[in-house]
Amino acid sequence: MASDVEFVEYVVGQLNGLSEIRYKKMFGEFALYYKEKLVALVCDNQLFVKSSKMGREFLKDVKEEAPYPGAKPSFLIDMLENSEILCELIEITWLELPVRKAKNIKGATL
Repeated sequence: MASDVEFVEYVVGQLNGLSEIRYKKMFGEFALYYKEKLVALVCDNQLFVKSSKMGREFLKDVKEEAPYPGAKPSFLIDMLENSEILCELIEITWLELPVRKAKNIKGATL
């Protein structure tokens, strides 16, 4: 089942404390980016935040599931009404994720 854009916009609205949050539709589901890092997925109208050591310590009791078959387990977030905790979790997750590597363009010269 694909996610509804209304649900994604609700989640993004709950993250309005973060200035650089955006979403992108991907294969009927959605990816959430914070400061250009992929931090979460919305699949089947559920929020899955990338798992991280600091995120696990912050949440303490965390449920992990794969957002889709074959995916790595992520934190399944069910406390969507708590904007403050969601924003802090996304910020913590962002801090722990590696910087994206620049794509190597074949034939490009520097």
